[in-house]
Amino acid sequence: MTVRSTSPRNVASSEEPIVYVVDDDASVREALRNLFRSVGLRVEVFGSGSEFLQSRLADVAGCLILDIRLPRLSGLDFQVELAKGGIHIPIIFMTGHGDIPMTVRAMKAGAVDFLTKPFRDQDMLDAVTAAIERDRNSRDEARILADLHAHFATLTPREREIMALVTAGLMNKQIGAQIGLAEITVKIHRGHIMRKMAAKSLADLVKMAQTLDIQRPASPQ
Repeated sequence: MTVRSTSPRNVASSEEPIVYVVDDDASVREALRNLFRSVGLRVEVFGSGSEFLQSRLADVAGCLILDIRLPRLSGLDFQVELAKGGIHIPIIFMTGHGDIPMTVRAMKAGAVDFLTKPFRDQDMLDAVTAAIERDRNSRDEARILADLHAHFATLTPREREIMALVTAGLMNKQIGAQIGLAEITVKIHRGHIMRKMAAKSLADLVKMAQTLDIQRPASPQ
């Protein structure tokens, strides 16, 4: 069949994403392996959830294609186990027995799509494209947040206090009066904060404080 140019091959990345397939039907695994390879995607297939858990997952964007009718542990229950184990990866469910209750449960638990067999190749490729993009965005956001926390950890307790007041809109003189420091001392601390947080402007620092959920300390009584 003809595959549109919206296939996962066109999802830009410095590292190749991986599609994981878990299905107890060998013919389905092989068909999906061939489909994803035909558009240049890396793919790894597994016959059970336990096989998947025993594998070493690469630290790159990806998604999981999961059969809902797995032996021993259903795909829905396996989804719960993944979450408990701290494995957060976009899941696309596939089933020959799709119904509304299963779809609702899967989506509420974080599935990105739910395809009923037989599905069109293009529908699967479109779902995978969206799932990989979602995972890439989540990873980018997690890296940004981790960097912010790392920068914030370098601040002294006094600098953290002043950062909270600065980003709450107080002037240096007001901050000094509230915490008992000279205005020039507050200004020096403020410079250290901007440098340590790698903030380019006050607006940049305010956004960082919002992301870190930094609250303004209460004024002394």
